Amino acid sequence: MTADRRLLLVHAHPDDETINNGATMARYAAEGAQVTLLTCTLGEEGEVLVPELELLAPEHADQLGGYRIAELRAAMDALGVTDWRFLGGPGRYRDSGMMGTPANEKPRAFWRADLDEAVAHAVAVVREVRPQVVVTYDEQGGYGHPDHIQAHRVAMAAVERAADPAYRPDLGGAWDVAKVYWCCTPRSVLREGAEAMAALGEAAPFERLGEIDDIPFAVPDELVTAAVDGRAYAGRKDAAMRAHATQITVDGPFFALSNNLGQEVLGIEHYRLVRGGRGPAGGGPQGWEDDLFAGLPG
Repeated sequence: MTADRRLLLVHAHPDDETINNGATMARYAAEGAQVTLLTCTLGEEGEVLVPELELLAPEHADQLGGYRIAELRAAMDALGVTDWRFLGGPGRYRDSGMMGTPANEKPRAFWRADLDEAVAHAVAVVREVRPQVVVTYDEQGGYGHPDHIQAHRVAMAAVERAADPAYRPDLGGAWDVAKVYWCCTPRSVLREGAEAMAALGEAAPFERLGEIDDIPFAVPDELVTAAVDGRAYAGRKDAAMRAHATQITVDGPFFALSNNLGQEVLGIEHYRLVRGGRGPAGGGPQGWEDDLFAGLPG
């Protein structure tokens, strides 16, 4: 694989990229592809899991965003990714917090952003990077976080507008993205993870993983179209997750966020193709693609 293959990932906050796509990013970067991460906010509203850093939180010094830039830098170093950016520049848009919270109403909240302006920033990146493949969230943002939903809207609109020569020629020449994928996790994979934790005696505080159908980011297996095997880079993903120390607790092969919902650190990451032609199936029994560039020239 060479840098002729270009992958752009659009995420809401630092750490989203590692949780959803860390092994994929590490694999493609190691294989020589150009991997670009576009993060939409600094994650200022995240809950701080490190007690000695709790004064960074928004209810105290409100300096968490700057700290998370450093965490993201360390995570990208671990994954081998050198091109990472913030939408409109660092701090242009603020973490909106969870749906229905006062943080949604802050003037710079990404949820309140002018969509045309935000999309224009993303179009500039698409036209500069010229990715064949774009990865982002589904229309629900995976689990309903307003910034994830907004990142979906921005990414999908940017893909459409970047291909239109009449749209903002000052932002570079038109570019047509060949394939768009949404991050997803098959229910079967979450079930297997729950069983693995139970086998290791990790039932608490991870018992909620047994309620697979109630987990918003779990999707039926039939909606999945690709599974990228990045197990050879699981160590890099693990290191990247540990770099996001204010947000993620890693315990062996499992991790948890502030909600204490235990999940397995996955070396195989799953996707749903929503734009472009499906490439040849990989070797697995499900008939899923095993390469996001499957079916594309080169």
